[in-house]
Amino acid sequence: MKKIIQIIIGVAVSLISIFPLVWMAIAGFKPESEVLSYPFKFFPSKWDVSNYAKLLENPAFIRSILVTLLGALIFTVLVLFVNSMAAYVFARLDFPFKNTLFVYVIITMFIPGMAILIPSYIVVAKLHMLNTLAVLIVPGIASAVNMFLMRQFYLNIPAELEEAALIDGASRFKIYWHIFVPLSLPVFVLVGISSFLGYWNSLIWPIMTISDENLYQIMQLLAFFRSNETNQWAMIMAGSTIAALPTIIIFLIFQKHLVEGMKLSGLK
Repeated sequence: MKKIIQIIIGVAVSLISIFPLVWMAIAGFKPESEVLSYPFKFFPSKWDVSNYAKLLENPAFIRSILVTLLGALIFTVLVLFVNSMAAYVFARLDFPFKNTLFVYVIITMFIPGMAILIPSYIVVAKLHMLNTLAVLIVPGIASAVNMFLMRQFYLNIPAELEEAALIDGASRFKIYWHIFVPLSLPVFVLVGISSFLGYWNSLIWPIMTISDENLYQIMQLLAFFRSNETNQWAMIMAGSTIAALPTIIIFLIFQKHLVEGMKLSGLK
């Protein structure tokens, strides 16, 4: 009986969770008059694909999707490379003030992002990085949270593997690249997906730093679209659905590794 109740609750929570997403996708097939109609109608009276077709034929929308995808992939690769190297250093190497330095790194986890938003903008402006893809990538590469997760994972790797490699004359970088990186798939998936989603869903920072329409990020474009097309809710719902598809697909592909990475990184 207890298991049946748990299943019912799980199904109910799942349906409630995915309802907004499903409604958003279906709303993109509705005529404009039915999106916010009263009484509420879940399904359209007539399915219309024109909203999705217009977006897929819109060069600005396609360009924004591709530019955001390119930036997210570059950002994710750099995040994995930089933070995994730092995690290896903190997990395996001994050097003066290591623990003190790691404490300072961890402290940055508790600084709200909004608190450093203006100083960060001033820095990138003085470095002439505005209206470049670099301004969306470089400032967020190093992350205390990602370093911490990877360090916890690396602490669980048997020291015997590293000792054997050192005896064979392998350098520290070779040990990191040929031993630790191949064993890091679970935590790489965890950090990689969170980094990809963080970049993909970013809104405030792109709005502050990007004014070139050729570099508009997808969330930035949708926000601009909402401000200029307030009466075309069906089109907005269709655009939001298309923008959500890459993240949904990535989650479905890597969900097994994602759960495994959370367990092995010490998250309960």
